[in-house]
Amino acid sequence: MIAAFSVTPLGIGEDVAEAVAAAVRVVRASGLPNQTDAMFTSIEGEWDEVMAVIKEAVAAVKPFANRVSTVIKIDDRTGVTDGLTRKMASLEHHLTG
Repeated sequence: MIAAFSVTPLGIGEDVAEAVAAAVRVVRASGLPNQTDAMFTSIEGEWDEVMAVIKEAVAAVKPFANRVSTVIKIDDRTGVTDGLTRKMASLEHHLTG
């Protein structure tokens, strides 16, 4: 499965980069395939391992704020591996004709 998620500390102002960096560090340390952009971090793996990483990422943000908002979008497709790379390769193929 691929999960795209964002973790946002609430009540600490507009600059949340330090808190978000704590969450991204957790994801990168997990060893699971991942990528981060300006809005979401995507992570790929089995359901339980992905959800455990997201839970740990939320916990990493908690020291920065008493309230944390988390948004998760999941693509759970049986039999697919390397989905992060394959989806982007397919998109680029279609873009270049």
